[in-house]
Amino acid sequence: MVRDIEIPILRGFLTSSEAAEWKQNIFSSAETGPLLRSLLEGDFEAVLLSPQVLDLLAGEGGDDSCVAGETIEAYLERRVLAYLIDGSKDDKADREMVLLCLAVACLHLFAQSNWTGPPVSIHVPDLLPQTLLSVYPQPQALTEALLDSLLLDGESVYSLVANPFLLLLCRVLLHSCSSKLDSLQLLPWWSLRYVNLHQQTLEERSPQLLSLAQSSMEKVLKCERLLTDGGLHHLAIQLHLECSYTCLTYYEYRPAKEHVQRAKELSGLELNMTGALGKRTRFQQNFLAQLILEVKRKEDWAAPTETDLELTLTPTPLANLPKDHDLGDDTVLNQINLEEPGQYQVPDLSAEDQAVILGSCTDFLKNNPVHKLTEEELLAFTSCILSQPKFWGVEVTALCLRTKLEKGSSRRVERAMTQMQTLVDYFEDRGCHVSERLKVFYCSQAPPRWAIQKQLASLLTDLGCTSSALLIYEQLQLWEDAVICYERMGQHGKAEEILRRELEKKETPSLLCLLGDVLREHQYYDRAWELSGQRSARSMRSKALLHLRAKEFRQCAECFEKSLRINAMQLGVWFSLGCAYFALEGYEGAAKAFQRCVGLEPDNAEAWNNLSTAYIRLGQKPKAFRTLQEALKCNYEHWQIWENFMVVCVDVGEFAEAIKAYHRLMELRDKHKDVEILKILVRAVVENLTDSHGEPAGSLRPKLQALMGRVTARHSSDAQIWQQYALLYGDGRSDDPVDNEKALQFLSKAHRCEVQTGGWEKDTVTFKEVIKRALDMGNVTVSCSKTKSHPREALQMLSSTRLSLRSLVTKAKQMHTDVATGDLHADLKDNVTELEQLITELQTLSDQSRAN
Repeated sequence: MVRDIEIPILRGFLTSSEAAEWKQNIFSSAETGPLLRSLLEGDFEAVLLSPQVLDLLAGEGGDDSCVAGETIEAYLERRVLAYLIDGSKDDKADREMVLLCLAVACLHLFAQSNWTGPPVSIHVPDLLPQTLLSVYPQPQALTEALLDSLLLDGESVYSLVANPFLLLLCRVLLHSCSSKLDSLQLLPWWSLRYVNLHQQTLEERSPQLLSLAQSSMEKVLKCERLLTDGGLHHLAIQLHLECSYTCLTYYEYRPAKEHVQRAKELSGLELNMTGALGKRTRFQQNFLAQLILEVKRKEDWAAPTETDLELTLTPTPLANLPKDHDLGDDTVLNQINLEEPGQYQVPDLSAEDQAVILGSCTDFLKNNPVHKLTEEELLAFTSCILSQPKFWGVEVTALCLRTKLEKGSSRRVERAMTQMQTLVDYFEDRGCHVSERLKVFYCSQAPPRWAIQKQLASLLTDLGCTSSALLIYEQLQLWEDAVICYERMGQHGKAEEILRRELEKKETPSLLCLLGDVLREHQYYDRAWELSGQRSARSMRSKALLHLRAKEFRQCAECFEKSLRINAMQLGVWFSLGCAYFALEGYEGAAKAFQRCVGLEPDNAEAWNNLSTAYIRLGQKPKAFRTLQEALKCNYEHWQIWENFMVVCVDVGEFAEAIKAYHRLMELRDKHKDVEILKILVRAVVENLTDSHGEPAGSLRPKLQALMGRVTARHSSDAQIWQQYALLYGDGRSDDPVDNEKALQFLSKAHRCEVQTGGWEKDTVTFKEVIKRALDMGNVTVSCSKTKSHPREALQMLSSTRLSLRSLVTKAKQMHTDVATGDLHADLKDNVTELEQLITELQTLSDQSRAN
């Protein structure tokens, strides 16, 4: 019976069959009937102001029900528990239903106040006893007390959040007292929604909310079977999408992707990025390939039944949705003009279908790098969603995303600006009822009103309208952004002035931290730390960054540690802590920090790379190899990661991977060259060393030869590379005449490169080494000439080497002959003599070849 009531509350409306039954059996209940009716009619204030709720909040004894020194949160929790205990067993279910109605109404009202609009005003003194509120003589003091109650893990709530009392009451009902509401199977779903809204009001992720989210998801997912088997797959889709957004918020990308995939399966949609011939500009003559999102139903997907249609949300009239502005450009079309539009016609999408496409888009955004192609794919998603404007939450989220993507385009930025202003103004519009705006609101992750206004200000800043952006930031009390605007305008003193003015009104840890940021003085962070009762993660975070700038790494690490003890979900702080430990050469600490960093954000390529560096310094190179593999999955274009990966590969014996890495580096950097790595790879193959898998490296000879061919084509003047190339072919001592001839060719090129460089001939040690390599080349020439069947080929080979050696002898006599005695330098005399003997032998063989 309870579940039959919970489902329509989640859905937000009654079907025609349910309406008749509820009128007879549910609405007639004196305790819950009026509340349920108001809730489903979208009159959430009526629920909050109902006699049952007012009695619950104020208490029968009025002011006598208060305890001296009790906080508002403690009072609310005590009143809720007393309300449950006072009733008999028979009416316990009704009382739990009253509390559910109250929790849902408060959550919807809070969403209306801060996300959907239109604005709603809740007068808290009308709801709570005066004795409780007597310690807050001013309305501002009451608001600050409510905001302090919502502070979690040292992270404060946005100062201008509207009606914080509603969120606090939700917290009491959906978290503190949830264990007592045991007859409500789907209460954890509402707890999950509360987490989502509360988290968006905080500065950073809250571990407490993450823990509540995880337990709520675990409980509510057990009910998924009830939804799918009961023909309520549309609710199951919403559930998975909400779980996905929660996972994304807390950096859990893999579970998020699984939830999106499950929602897609339940919806029967197939989404594919594809190309279609079309025109994008007004003057385009030919149809060219354009990127679009193809949306299809599965072939075996059954058509919706009459019951399915009855359970489907009715689209909001277009006139009640925010206006989607046309591009209005004289060149670029408003949308792609396809050659065959009927071929890629998007099917009629339900609310859940649109939410699934939006969820897939968000998942794609979070799991792909910032790149022009990524932006084009995201625009294909938004174009598809906006082609069927039906539901407020989906529409607003898609328009905000499109605006972010378009702000960098000179032809689209005007539309982006107009669109953001429309969305900002729409919050105040009373033409669309809140119940329409709440349709699929929780599974579309629409941004709060201050985030939309902040996006508008950011757009103004990018366009150079810094003064206009500053006005918005000041209205929103986003002082950090306001300070940045003043700095850009060159008004450094003004930034300090405005912060001191606000501090005179009331000292807060966040304002003190901002003043510390502006003046770069530790005293303000220390004051913020003390003022917060040593619970401000922000103050220690900022103090640590100031120590970092001054290269005071020990103090920096200590402050970061303090901040993380309060809130362990600060991704940037873990990263900075790892860097500080690197500077201190504390590689174990660095490894732990970067481990937490990649645990929070598995696709952070730089964190994976730094973790591998820590492992290398600790001598744990196999671990470094695995972490670099993860780094490359996250960022395939980062040449420094590829370079580190290649070095680690040769260290751990992953020679095949090292060859692949060298190829990739040559793709990323035209001039990449690493002779030492090539020497190691050549030695491994020539000596047939065993790799990390126990396989002989000699099997990689063809792959390494291909790599060396590519390297020498790009670096044809490097003697060492040619020498390694020759060594790979046996250095002229192979049993294969063809390999020996190739080796001779490479040795000759190496010799030419050596003698063409300047300054080598002046140093006797270097000259001696060049002569030794020239002797090797000459001996290989002798052996190769003897295997030639055609005398002309042998003669050409011998003559070329003889000329090179003779030039070397001449240069030795010119540069290193004693003028007084006429003798060669003692260090070179024997080598030159040997060289002359070899030249004589080459001459003899040449004469024999001519005779033949």
